[in-house]
Amino acid sequence: MKFLNALNKINGLGPQKMKLLLDFFGTSQKIWEADYENLAKSGIGEAISKKISSEKEQIDPDKEWEKLEKENVRIITLKDFSYPPLLREIPSAPYILYIKSDLELSEIFSEPMIAVVGSRKMTSYGKQVAYSFSRELALAGISVVSGMALGVDAEAHLGALEAKGKTIAILGSGLDDKNIGPKTNFNLSRKIINSGALVSDFPIDTESLPAYFPARNRLMAGLTLGTLVVEAAASSGSLITANLALEFNREVFSVPGPIFSPSSEGTNDLLRSGAKLVTSIKDILEELHLEKRREIEKARKIIPDSEEERIILEKLGSEPVHIDNLVKLTKLKTATVASTLVMMEMKGIVKDIGGQNYIYIT
Repeated sequence: MKFLNALNKINGLGPQKMKLLLDFFGTSQKIWEADYENLAKSGIGEAISKKISSEKEQIDPDKEWEKLEKENVRIITLKDFSYPPLLREIPSAPYILYIKSDLELSEIFSEPMIAVVGSRKMTSYGKQVAYSFSRELALAGISVVSGMALGVDAEAHLGALEAKGKTIAILGSGLDDKNIGPKTNFNLSRKIINSGALVSDFPIDTESLPAYFPARNRLMAGLTLGTLVVEAAASSGSLITANLALEFNREVFSVPGPIFSPSSEGTNDLLRSGAKLVTSIKDILEELHLEKRREIEKARKIIPDSEEERIILEKLGSEPVHIDNLVKLTKLKTATVASTLVMMEMKGIVKDIGGQNYIYIT
């Protein structure tokens, strides 16, 4: 994990190139230890091979990992048990996700998710809609996903929190406290961490910049079953999320607004383009057949048969973990870990790839 995190510090090394590297080298540590000639052989190209070779000299994987631990930021990868399944489906799925949450990883993405987005400069109408719709979605067992920006995003999170529901904030920055923003929403971020999660694919120490917002928007659209646009001007960034949702074959919902309000031009244009008109959350639940989807996902999901299996699965991914390390990570007895792994391997959940090094089988 620490080498994946270190590699993610290198700008330009996206999910496609990471996949090529991992297919070629097998593990992130071997990628990190490879010289320029071998990196180039992987097929990622000379330019990025040179970039990795030069920039990794200024990156200390151990120190970067210590920063994550200090900030209580956890990592999951594309191949991990806890990686959100819908996000895995999109072409630009990030290979690594950073998560800041008080919840267990298996809990964070366990419910159906809807993105709620809209204007930073919301009207009183937009504020009322964002808050009440998000509250009702949370009461219906839906996780509300937004970007924790000022305006509609913040109201969406607050509505879900008021209902004691789960809400997830996607940030276009690192998850270290100094870069969580906007600063006026820092206290809100603490509440989200307590009952949901802050999520990003940007490494720690990454500042929040407008150039990163489209990448954040792709996560919101990719994570969720659909995107609800509450209020948006004609040039609103919320429309980027809506267009990405369409690109990922997800549903787009739009709340109609006053025809003379500039803040509703974007939402009304979406309706003209075929977005689903929404006047209550019943419209969303019916369109998505959420009860049916829950039954299907429950049938597909690997449900641990014991607390020991759940604990072990939390620590396994595509990167091999030795049984001795699993004992340390899980704080379970050696005999318990060994016997549980045997049963899990028989069920096809995990695999010993040799030398008692285990991976989770997706």
